[in-house]
Amino acid sequence: MHADLSEFESRIGYSFQSRDLLNRALTHKSYSHEAKNDSLRDNETFEFLGDSVLGFVIGDLLFRRFPELDEGALSKMKAFLVSATSLAAKARSYGMGDVLFLGVGEEKSGGRKKDSLLANLFEAMLAGVFLDGGIDAARSLIERCFTPDLEAIDSQDLLFQDYKTALQELAQGSGLPLPEYNVVDEVGPDHDKRFIVEVKVGSLAARGEGSSKKEAQQQAARHALRDFSPDA
Repeated sequence: MHADLSEFESRIGYSFQSRDLLNRALTHKSYSHEAKNDSLRDNETFEFLGDSVLGFVIGDLLFRRFPELDEGALSKMKAFLVSATSLAAKARSYGMGDVLFLGVGEEKSGGRKKDSLLANLFEAMLAGVFLDGGIDAARSLIERCFTPDLEAIDSQDLLFQDYKTALQELAQGSGLPLPEYNVVDEVGPDHDKRFIVEVKVGSLAARGEGSSKKEAQQQAARHALRDFSPDA
């Protein structure tokens, strides 16, 4: 275990009363499995709890900030804010991957940089804060993390729509053929691959990038919607 996590606590703005909770929040199952120590527990159930705490607080913040919006719009905003990509970025900003207790095999495969692992780690850390300091402490951390995102949200932004569906409907309404999506490039190592997808609608072409083909398609559709013209 790391001897001193005070610098990490300073970064997240919370000091744990229980070092056991902090250590468990940072313990990946690969580490506890390799340690072969029955008393060493991993953070998987913390991820479950942290997901629930995060969902509740983000839902409450959105409900209060956008009281005029319906359930569908709020759900799309929430899904964007708590997506794996978003949570992984939060974890990176606090250097969570650097203090994670990781097994040798997972370490060699680049586990500290994986979006899925970092997103789970962020949720586990929230659970640790919740168990250690209660809902007020967890809410305070979540608000610090997400206030910039919440302030940047425009409730009318196409960001919270299903871009692919919106583009398809727009193309059909304009008498154009259905959008065609193709992966034009894959960049980065296997554990952190990025996909670049191109969409074509008539003479219009646009590209998008994402950590999955689905995400890249949505981003390509988003960019196409921005540039769309009925004469495309």
